[in-house]
Amino acid sequence: MISAPESGSRGEGPPDAGARTRTLAPRVPLSLLFPLFLFILFGLLTWQVSVDGPVRRADERLARTVEGSRLPTGAAEFLADLGNIAVAVPVLAAVAAYVAWRALRAALPRWWLPPLAALLTMAAVPLLVVPLKEAVGRTGPPGMAGDGYYPSGHTATAAVAYGAAVLLLLPWLHNRYLRRELTIACLVLVAAVGFGLVRRGYHWPLDVAGSWCLSALLLLGLATFLTSGSTTAQPLGRSADQPLSRNSRRSSSRTPSRRSGPS
Repeated sequence: MISAPESGSRGEGPPDAGARTRTLAPRVPLSLLFPLFLFILFGLLTWQVSVDGPVRRADERLARTVEGSRLPTGAAEFLADLGNIAVAVPVLAAVAAYVAWRALRAALPRWWLPPLAALLTMAAVPLLVVPLKEAVGRTGPPGMAGDGYYPSGHTATAAVAYGAAVLLLLPWLHNRYLRRELTIACLVLVAAVGFGLVRRGYHWPLDVAGSWCLSALLLLGLATFLTSGSTTAQPLGRSADQPLSRNSRRSSSRTPSRRSGPS
């Protein structure tokens, strides 16, 4: 007589409770972890700037250390000026016009959408920075009058303008080395602008760090939009400045030309 298998035997028993719990547990997409981290970090920095705590006092000590660095004043002033609207925004506008021209020449549908998205991202900077400055009301470093120094508008202008320009150019650069070097150059430039602002005594270090977080969130949103299906359509035809590939030239050379006969 064959005995019935026990309820706990392999393959016949109820599913493991731990596995059921793991299946039902919500999972945060990896693509949201970094923006979530930036948002939380920005909130923590804003909170520490608003209160007179140890982090704010350490920030002021760090500012005095940076101001005593050996970087010449003229070089620091030049780096800080790269965050001016009159310098950074025209760079983005020129890149946007160039990318729009390339996309139009390549017969891309919605060729105007990526440049417009980059310019709108740039326009969002003052809409976010100005209310935050008024809400936090942080006083400036010694020698700077008034308040409203957090977050740094010059840092955000430089980060978003140069970062958006790089995001527009990357799809048109087919050399992986050039893409990497351009990205690194942009990061170094933005960091240099922030250092110059602190070195000249225009901002505290946390003013710059808060703007970096805010700018990174804006650029992540722009990058997500630029890589979405609405802006990655293939060219309707071969671009005038895109040469034929080797296989295309080979196939075209093998195809005999047809002479049009009389009608």
